[in-house]
Amino acid sequence: MHTGATTEATFLPAPAGQGIVFRRTDLAGKPEVPARLTEVEAVERRTAIGRGEATIHTVEHLLAAVAAHVIDDLTIELTGPEPPILDGSVQPYFEALAKAEPASVGGEASVLTVQAPFSVTDKDAGYLVAPAKSFRLTVSIEWPHPLIGRQTGNYDVTAESFAAELAPARTFGFTNEVADLQAKGLIKAASAANAIVLDDHGIVHGGKLRWPDEFVRHKAADIVGDLALTGARIQAHVVATRPSHGGNIALARALVRAGRRTGMPAMDISKIMDYLPHRYPFLLVDRIIEVEGQKRIVGIKNVTINEPFFQGHFPGHPIMPGVLIIEAMAQVGGMLLMSHFEGQDIADKVVYFMSLDNVKFRRPVVPGDQIRFEIEMVQFRGKTCRMKGAGYVDGQVVAEAEMMAMVVDK
Repeated sequence: MHTGATTEATFLPAPAGQGIVFRRTDLAGKPEVPARLTEVEAVERRTAIGRGEATIHTVEHLLAAVAAHVIDDLTIELTGPEPPILDGSVQPYFEALAKAEPASVGGEASVLTVQAPFSVTDKDAGYLVAPAKSFRLTVSIEWPHPLIGRQTGNYDVTAESFAAELAPARTFGFTNEVADLQAKGLIKAASAANAIVLDDHGIVHGGKLRWPDEFVRHKAADIVGDLALTGARIQAHVVATRPSHGGNIALARALVRAGRRTGMPAMDISKIMDYLPHRYPFLLVDRIIEVEGQKRIVGIKNVTINEPFFQGHFPGHPIMPGVLIIEAMAQVGGMLLMSHFEGQDIADKVVYFMSLDNVKFRRPVVPGDQIRFEIEMVQFRGKTCRMKGAGYVDGQVVAEAEMMAMVVDK
């Protein structure tokens, strides 16, 4: 659609726990791009992931089919920079995957649930998210066009309902946008064969709609595809108003931070204790739930009233000491730094932190909170690194800091 390239997509089985990974077989080294939020490169009129020449454009239709089939682990080989647009809908992908007969490979699925309602706004797009036992969508759009106007749809996102209600809905665009978008290097191959093309009065070339509200149905399918970048199955009711790819990605990031993720952790406490020398009462990391190579890590600290520091830190009004929040963040960062030495003997190595900068505390942490620490490697040289991190409770930042650390021999 956007790049004009002719590309073939091949779906391959993957081991449990891998997640969804794209592989560019047309490039040297066959670089792989995981379908994760950290890889999002662009959101104008499509969702693109990856960096530089390994960027993959318009992944949302393919990923919507994968998510609708509840496929957690998959390798997708591409011979070019963009999955085929086909007829502009998700249906060809959905049907191809159905024929391939998805099967269990074991492991435990990652599931994102919502504990309390929250909202997300991105430009004109607005979202309200509420707890639910399944994935539900309520979507509203509005365009000043005689075939669109205001449209609203309610959908339970199961394989059966997705196939019947959303998969056949095609992408759409307007003739008065073509010149501007092509000047930006987009929609190089757009045509009436792969999209609903609208002029001021109707569909060009006598095209027909599959439903009168095909437009809102496609927007709902786009949400399913974009939320697949969370790397988890969604259990929530999402109410979307004027959704966009930029808004969908903002929603996905908010879901990851505010939601609760279940499933097998990337590292359980025994693995953490292999990496860190800390022990009770100073081991402040409970789980590592995400590890993205050697550049990013996400860890969890569950704060309970039984923490020993609550005995003396404002006992009548228990608040987690700020220095211990940063210590917990640093321990997660230490796990990321030690991952650079995986395969080596780490028993005689320990992480020392050399500096802390731009430390900020945004809100108190109290018993019952779960802190989600997100740490990113900024620079790594030899045995020294710079990292930046933030801690979140229910999607709200509680603390942030920049850290410098090094690995030394004991």
